[in-house]
Amino acid sequence: MKDGKHVILCVDDDTDMLDAIEILVESFGYSVVTASSAEEGLKKFKSVNPDLVIADLMMEEVDSGTGLAKDLKLAGCKVPVYLLSSVGDALRDNTNYAELSLTGVFQKPIQPKVLARTLKKELG
Repeated sequence: MKDGKHVILCVDDDTDMLDAIEILVESFGYSVVTASSAEEGLKKFKSVNPDLVIADLMMEEVDSGTGLAKDLKLAGCKVPVYLLSSVGDALRDNTNYAELSLTGVFQKPIQPKVLARTLKKELG
């Protein structure tokens, strides 16, 4: 927590998407820390200790998001980790989240009501 607010780490190499998610998450009353690559996301995770992570599946490499999720687990991550993907529905139906160290997947474009409901469920 930061200043009494839960901290969400958002990782995406698309600055427009990152800005949109940041505005949306802050409008729900959470604090946001952003990163534009999986490598930067891992560094910020270690320094900020967020309460939840949202990471794009395909950043600088096709599976950067899943690689980041695995790296987070190796770094001792105990917080929920969600992937954000344009193939979210297909991924959700064909993937074992536990194997990828994920809590879930959000479909792009992210639906504000779904995001709000999920954050409330995970963080209160």
